[in-house]
Amino acid sequence: MSLSDMPTDLAVPPYLLHPLIPTISPGDVSCAQALGSEVYVGCTNGELIRYALQVEPDSTTQESYSLLSRQSLPNGKPIDELVLVPYMSRVLILSDRQIHFYTLPSLDPVPNIKPIRHVETFAVDFCVIKRNSIALHSLYEDRLVYSREIPFQPGALLARRAGQYLCVADSQYYNVVDLHTAQMFPVIPVNQAMDDLTPVKPFIVVVGENEFLLLSRTGGSTLGVFVTGEGDPVRGTLEWPSHPLSVCLDYPNITTLLSNGTIEIHSVETQSIIQVVSPPPDGDTVADQRIGLVASLGGYIVPFSEHSEKMRKTTLRFDRN
Repeated sequence: MSLSDMPTDLAVPPYLLHPLIPTISPGDVSCAQALGSEVYVGCTNGELIRYALQVEPDSTTQESYSLLSRQSLPNGKPIDELVLVPYMSRVLILSDRQIHFYTLPSLDPVPNIKPIRHVETFAVDFCVIKRNSIALHSLYEDRLVYSREIPFQPGALLARRAGQYLCVADSQYYNVVDLHTAQMFPVIPVNQAMDDLTPVKPFIVVVGENEFLLLSRTGGSTLGVFVTGEGDPVRGTLEWPSHPLSVCLDYPNITTLLSNGTIEIHSVETQSIIQVVSPPPDGDTVADQRIGLVASLGGYIVPFSEHSEKMRKTTLRFDRN
């Protein structure tokens, strides 16, 4: 579907781009998450930064996020992934092939849970993919309980779990593992352009209890294929003019960041483009740093001073019966 096919009768677009934190220094941002009135940022220098929304007593002053704490991981290595687990007040941090466990929101190390080592990637709930195996654990507030291991092939780059199915990507294929039967089968290639040996970043998005979205590069474009845990295709396909830098789900929409800074939003239900956020203008140094998108499932607060200007009076009709 071309961009010209987008609906033009939307009075208010589904998404607005709004700055939360103007600058972060000294480390470069490698990952981030947000929940409620707080934002958590992982950096390439191993720093873990926490911001909180400050409520201004003066109603004329806009609320803003301010630095609340800054700390470094014990190993001082880049933070690769940061996952919030709000229902048990925990933060999982992947760094230097280790998963560290911290409390939420204070970011204190959980005293009774040691880091898990030799991690290639992981998926909540709670599968740790190591070089030659998939280790299954149960995570509780004060302990981590090992369950069992499933033999697995080396080379895992990314993993996501939906129910009893674990989808794991290596450099060549997306594979699905049935955790009940320990059976694995390949689904689709990560890169279908056989004459192009350029490494392609895999993306796996959990759409539902038994559904994944997998991105497969075809050469001139990238396709998004919806599959079940059994590997069967469902819905239609999505398509992008280039391989995205980042993909996330905000159901019923899929949001993607392209290499030129454009953000495209597709409908999961219709697979059509419903909005395009244009790339930043030349010379816009802040917007030029669009490096990724993150879905914050628990939701977070965005201070916005223009809400009163956007409100409109609407006539409501009541049934008097």
